[in-house]
Amino acid sequence: MPLRWWVQGVMFLATLWIAVILWVPPALAWGITASTVGLFALAMIVYGNARITIADGVLRAGPARIEARFLGEAVALEETESHHLAGRDADARAYLLLRPYLKRAVRVTIEDPADPTPYWLLFTRHPVALAKRVNALRASL
Repeated sequence: MPLRWWVQGVMFLATLWIAVILWVPPALAWGITASTVGLFALAMIVYGNARITIADGVLRAGPARIEARFLGEAVALEETESHHLAGRDADARAYLLLRPYLKRAVRVTIEDPADPTPYWLLFTRHPVALAKRVNALRASL
């Protein structure tokens, strides 16, 4: 999660606290603020916790998973390509693991005849390394 999101969240919570403290007793204001802080922290952690892992012949990206035998070529994309493929050039059937705070992605072609998903687009901080690992997994079959 980018630092600026946390900063914006803290500013929002401070504004909320000021607004609440003016209208309700202080103890209730602190309770409302504490609850909101907890919910905000939980939301940020859950949202930013999408993991991409490769283990036991399976690629996992967020809640999705696929066996290595169905993986096609993985290509690391630059910022412009990633932006277009996540937006105007996106296939509606594709699986997208979008992270708006990341700029580059990996496109993994899916070669499962029973699966209509043409590719996975996975935004990551290390697209070249992820593409190499996916391609190495494919080659190990």
